[in-house]
Amino acid sequence: MMMDLNCDLGEGAGRDAELMPWVTTVNIACGGHAGDEATMRTTLQLARRHGVAAGAHPGFADPANFGRRERPVSAAEAAELVRDQVAVLRRIAADEGVEIGHVKLHGALYNQVARDPGLAVAVHDAVRETGVPALVVPAASVQEGVSRARGGLRVVAEVFADRAYRADGTLAPRALPGAVIADEATAVAQVLRLAREGRVRASTGEDVVLRGETVCLHGDGPRADVFARLLREGLAAAGVEVRTFMR
Repeated sequence: MMMDLNCDLGEGAGRDAELMPWVTTVNIACGGHAGDEATMRTTLQLARRHGVAAGAHPGFADPANFGRRERPVSAAEAAELVRDQVAVLRRIAADEGVEIGHVKLHGALYNQVARDPGLAVAVHDAVRETGVPALVVPAASVQEGVSRARGGLRVVAEVFADRAYRADGTLAPRALPGAVIADEATAVAQVLRLAREGRVRASTGEDVVLRGETVCLHGDGPRADVFARLLREGLAAAGVEVRTFMR
């Protein structure tokens, strides 16, 4: 068994250095919901130092809401946002000798593209235009189906450690009670079952098939570094090889 452990970093949470040793892939905020050229450079340097694969994490330019508030967006606007933010990160990464190997959307943009075929096509094509070889998408989403059919990119299905799921395999909205799993043992158990069985228990009790190559933990939680260590150690103890999907 193999699982990648990814984390969204460069977002100003202040624990990037503590998290980096425990993850295998990072998604670096590139100036939309969070981050600037200085934080991008620092995060890239940390990734290089720890041998962690790096990718771009574009989101709505809405730092006041951390890019988590949905908003109307056209296919053309979504594509432009992705191209522009990825270009900034790739320029800095080239200076630092770091390859940007994937794109993973952030927050509201991630959720909207996940369920909208037109946005999914636009984002897929925009990522191909950047030359970045892989796109991380929510497992079992409309976007996953669109991108796999469209071709030309490595499509990596993602599941979440600290988020509850609905019976249709989509994430429970953050506004719902219990949508974010606060108990670390519960989150670790969810990830172990996803890795072993490709299944998750929905918040309403149903057993849902959900197969992913990478599991996300959020870097902005108050104990994110502790959780990352517990998750990495739990996977290793269960015989799951933890390594980046990019190698």
